Amino acid sequence: MPMSFKPAWLVLAGLILLALVPVIAGGARLAELAGQPEVTPSNARFVTAPVPVVLHIVSVTTYALLGAFQFSDGLRRSHPRWHRIAGRVLVLAGLLAALSGLWMTQAYTPPPMDRGLTLYLVRIAVGTGMTASLTLGIAAIRRGDITRHRAWMMRAYGLGMGAGTQVLTHLPWTLLIEMPNSTTTRDVLMGAGWAINIAIVEWVLVRRTRLGRQQAVAPLVS
Repeated sequence: MPMSFKPAWLVLAGLILLALVPVIAGGARLAELAGQPEVTPSNARFVTAPVPVVLHIVSVTTYALLGAFQFSDGLRRSHPRWHRIAGRVLVLAGLLAALSGLWMTQAYTPPPMDRGLTLYLVRIAVGTGMTASLTLGIAAIRRGDITRHRAWMMRAYGLGMGAGTQVLTHLPWTLLIEMPNSTTTRDVLMGAGWAINIAIVEWVLVRRTRLGRQQAVAPLVS
């Protein structure tokens, strides 16, 4: 494989690995709900009203895994029809994931550790931001603005993949210090997952813009 393709495949592999976090966790939750689980403070909201969380898990699984392949430039160029069809599926899955997440934030009673006001507001902002990003991405591609379409879709994916990155923010804290035992710590570690994703997306977008400008200027100064 040529060296130029390695970074792209590394990114794809990394996104798939990150996507496996919510996929595996969601699969475990579905398996639990499919049986006759004992009702506990941590699962009572899911057992008594399973439909929203089932819709959320199925849509997030689709969005996380299928969305990773949209970051492959080679796949988009060689299979444009697949890209368009997958994009439509992703928009529907992403909107369902975001809206079901907002519904659960409002309707479910969370466990004590997740009842912080900060985390509640962050979840509302993430669900709203993801919905808005998908909507703006659709509007951009209808105008033929591919650059803005990609930017908004990347932002939506970054927000949608928060659960994967949250494992990475929780793991060092748990290993080096202790299990999060306060709402403040939990709020910070959860919020950091989304913040890291968005920061990376914005960094990539800025870098692409700079590279594009350099490539445009190069023929003029050569």
